[in-house]
Amino acid sequence: MEIIVLGSGTSHGVPMIACECAVCTSADPRDQRTRASIHVVMDGLCIQVDATPEFRLQVLRERIPAIDLFILTHGHADHMLGMDDLRRYCDLRPDGTLPVYCNGEGEERIRAVYPYALAPRGEKPDGYARFDLRAMPPRLELPQGTIESTLLPHGRVETLGLVFTERSTGARFAYYTDCKTVPPAARQLAQGADLLILDGLRPTPHVTHLSISEAQAEAVQIKARESYLTHIAHAVNHVYGDSLMPEINGFVYDGWRREL
Repeated sequence: MEIIVLGSGTSHGVPMIACECAVCTSADPRDQRTRASIHVVMDGLCIQVDATPEFRLQVLRERIPAIDLFILTHGHADHMLGMDDLRRYCDLRPDGTLPVYCNGEGEERIRAVYPYALAPRGEKPDGYARFDLRAMPPRLELPQGTIESTLLPHGRVETLGLVFTERSTGARFAYYTDCKTVPPAARQLAQGADLLILDGLRPTPHVTHLSISEAQAEAVQIKARESYLTHIAHAVNHVYGDSLMPEINGFVYDGWRREL
């Protein structure tokens, strides 16, 4: 299994507009954070999770050749406003249609923002995105492995937490972005994963996101072999991650890759 972090930042991105703080003016390329999304290759199956406003730039930078299915964790703008650029990946598929998995809130947002991408074949010009909307089940069985989902509280909405298990290797990867807590069922689902990437916004508390200390406490209980934080605000630079407790290996950054 290969995990590629396309973006690791918050809804503001880093540098943030009209900000001259030390992180926003940092020369460290790891402090240049586009909005959070990941790409997972599981036994050759290319899975894209979220499409940020920078999605086109992210996939060009990382040279992503194909997407076989797409998962929207939730319908907030910083996770879905790049979905129109999925049109190229639709073009590359034999039927021109991309399976898109989401929860009910995500489906409502997609239908509101991208109604033109839901038209049946033959009812719109070639070259547009075409989505086959599907409800994300608790366990999605695929020839290449499984993707299990769980709901994570994120203010007024719930985010899809995802656990990927590759069939050929048994490697397990948990991706829990944009959440204020990790409920017991979600904690159990990710228990002992090979890799955990978890929301960890900033040192101070936030009403809809895990703070860094809260994320560390969750990592202690989940006991993944490796744990990293994502969705990092401009309150901290990348080097700050080196000072975290042993249960957290650090921050991911745009372009971070890992083979399991």
